[in-house]
Amino acid sequence: MDPAISNNASDLLQLVERSAFIGFWRLDARQGQLHWSEQLARMHGAPPGYTPTFENSLDHYAREHRAELEAAVRRCEQDGTPFDVEVQIDSIEGRRTWVRCVGQAWRDGNGAIAGVEGLVQEIAPAGYEAGTLMRHTVSMGGALGSGEAFATIDRQGRISYANEQAEQLLGLDNESLLGRKIWSFFQKRVRMQVEEHFRVALEQRRTIELEELDAQVSHWLEVRGFPFGAGMALHLRDVTSRREEQRHLRLLEGSIARLNDIVIITEAAPFRAPGPRIVFVNDAFERRTGYTREEVVGHSPRFLQGPETQRAQLDRIRAALEQWERVRVDIINYTKSGEPYWVDLDVSPVWDELRRLTHWVAVGRDITERKTAEEKIQYLAFYDPLTQLPNRQNLLDRLNQAVGEGGGTAHEGALMFIDLDNFKVLNDTLGHQKGDLLLQQVARRLRNCVAKGDLVARLGGDEFVVLLENTADKPLEPLTAAQAVSQRILEALGEPYVLPGYLHHSTCSIGVTLFGKLPSSVSELLKQADLAMYQAKAGGRNAVRFFDPEMQAVASANAALAADLRQAWRENQLRIEYQPQVDAGGRMVGVEALLRWEHPTRGTVQPADFIPTAEETSLIIPIGHWVLEAACAQLAAWAERPDRRHLCISVNVSVRQFRHPEFVSEVTAAVRKAGVPPGRLKMELTESLLADGLDVTVAKMRNLKDMGVGLSVDDFGIGYSSLSYLKRLPLDELKIDREFVKDILTDSNDAAIATTIIGLGRSLGLEVIAEGVETEEQRDFLASRGCHRFQGFLYCRPLRLAQLEAFIDASSAAVAGEAPRSGAAVS
Repeated sequence: MDPAISNNASDLLQLVERSAFIGFWRLDARQGQLHWSEQLARMHGAPPGYTPTFENSLDHYAREHRAELEAAVRRCEQDGTPFDVEVQIDSIEGRRTWVRCVGQAWRDGNGAIAGVEGLVQEIAPAGYEAGTLMRHTVSMGGALGSGEAFATIDRQGRISYANEQAEQLLGLDNESLLGRKIWSFFQKRVRMQVEEHFRVALEQRRTIELEELDAQVSHWLEVRGFPFGAGMALHLRDVTSRREEQRHLRLLEGSIARLNDIVIITEAAPFRAPGPRIVFVNDAFERRTGYTREEVVGHSPRFLQGPETQRAQLDRIRAALEQWERVRVDIINYTKSGEPYWVDLDVSPVWDELRRLTHWVAVGRDITERKTAEEKIQYLAFYDPLTQLPNRQNLLDRLNQAVGEGGGTAHEGALMFIDLDNFKVLNDTLGHQKGDLLLQQVARRLRNCVAKGDLVARLGGDEFVVLLENTADKPLEPLTAAQAVSQRILEALGEPYVLPGYLHHSTCSIGVTLFGKLPSSVSELLKQADLAMYQAKAGGRNAVRFFDPEMQAVASANAALAADLRQAWRENQLRIEYQPQVDAGGRMVGVEALLRWEHPTRGTVQPADFIPTAEETSLIIPIGHWVLEAACAQLAAWAERPDRRHLCISVNVSVRQFRHPEFVSEVTAAVRKAGVPPGRLKMELTESLLADGLDVTVAKMRNLKDMGVGLSVDDFGIGYSSLSYLKRLPLDELKIDREFVKDILTDSNDAAIATTIIGLGRSLGLEVIAEGVETEEQRDFLASRGCHRFQGFLYCRPLRLAQLEAFIDASSAAVAGEAPRSGAAVS
């Protein structure tokens, strides 16, 4: 190798070292990213692989110099003005260092400014002679790592340095390249011309630009040279693809008459008004649009736009044409008759041999049928295929509208996040097919729990969301609505699911958040509801939690009560008390079994406080079964005594307990196990059972009636009273609620209702018993209207079993001795 060539290559590196070179950088204006060398990154204290923005990098420079540097870079970015500024940088070691930043614009294949690039040099106290080299290097286009092919040649045209990209482009390794003359890489037909251009440029110390030269390495090259030292620095760029694109467009231009696609050719005027004028359209254009060539040539294509033409797509076309770039969009155009149609429009620039833009060619394919099908698919994309519920995207769109993120009016409402408890167990044990069937049933139940206009959506898996909105068409108070709907959902999803060959029991956990009173985003609402749902999971599942702090306190209290109730059940804190029922002669005919809870710290917990919690947590199922077995066992004990064997025991049955699929079987088993006459057992049912599913309710009641079990409607008249269902129910008894008995002597409405119930019962052949009787006057009024069975404090308070036995003995003695009908021996 020629020593001079080797020395030239090493001289370049030595000069860079002497220049106190810190590193190179390149700002990509379109991406907004700053790429820098490892040396510069280390100087700024940036971690490996970090890609900063230009704005972030300014933080490393002295505050008083930032404006100057930013102005220089932005000016270069706008009009290509090179710059050379001296500023201070805060190094990672914590010291300030004077550096020189030199840069210039770099351009894309179309000649447009694509960004700014340059080098950073630490200014040595000895002076600035190395800066001259750096400025030359930068003028070469940000060499030594810019990502482009770069080389240097000496004054004889021999290569003295080549970077890795140049090796790849020219097809030789570095050792083979060094010393070889640059024009030897071109075809013989242009080699002499290239050599002449280089010799003149080297002798006269001026730049050189050679475009689209046919190289021996099967590339079309673009070469730019700049004087450097005694030789020249070169940028080499592969423009093969660009040349092929031009050839393709020229071929297209010659063939457009035979295309079935719409073709429009315009002059190369700016896209802004009045825009480029049409110089040619093909036959397909005339057929599809209804316009003739004579009508459109010389006019802007703007007449194809209409009310539904997408502004965003027009902006894309404008931006691309301003950069002389190809662009492809799907856009709505209009025919001469005003009919909209979709077109896949591909707009490309056409250049002449001198790289001057001459025309725009727009090729459009009619895709109206495809877009129509896509719209149908898009519609289906907003719904879950398994449950037919709106999906996540649908929910997000609706939530955006509800909270006003799309610019609309925000509404008040509630968002409920619902997750099935232990759903994974079902999938793992019975398979995903049964899991899917369960999800479909859950979807139907959820829809039945909300009003028209409310949204039920499936997020995925076993997660569902309910959106309740307060709108002009459907006004609601969010808190009240959320409480009511969440309780309906807990109850509905807690009912057994009938799957093929299997009866599945499941519950859900619900998180609720309210919105509308304070600004909130969709993501915040989803997080709040999700968090509340997990609090419901953590609280034992099958529960509702509100995100609102005040309501959460109430929810937490309910959760604590539920936890205490579970412990009470485990530790046998619950007990049964019995309240006697007597006839008109004061003779005891039976008792009502009543559940009581004596908490070690809470004290006596009223049934009205803990029975709803037992319902919510499903504890009512095992508790109810325990009460049923205890009642049957007591009936069996009384059957051994002639003075007690006539007594009946009424047992309260909750809605959830009655709807349990095994309820009738459990009653049958309990009666048979105790060996007692079924007629001595009476089931007291609430009217809420009759609110829905009446056919199933009637069927179960008939099964119990056929067994011989007595049936009574408790608290008749305060719930879902309807004369139409009474004739269908196999009842034995109606119970007048204590609310009507309390003011029966002073309230004419209560007196009328009680009288009506008594008359109704007698006409249907049913026994009528009044509860809550506390005075003789109340008893006498009821007896005068035909009611001859009573229950209340006039006779006795609820008693424990030992107290009850004493009361029965005293009551029997009093009746035998014709004692007064009131005044219990045991209170």
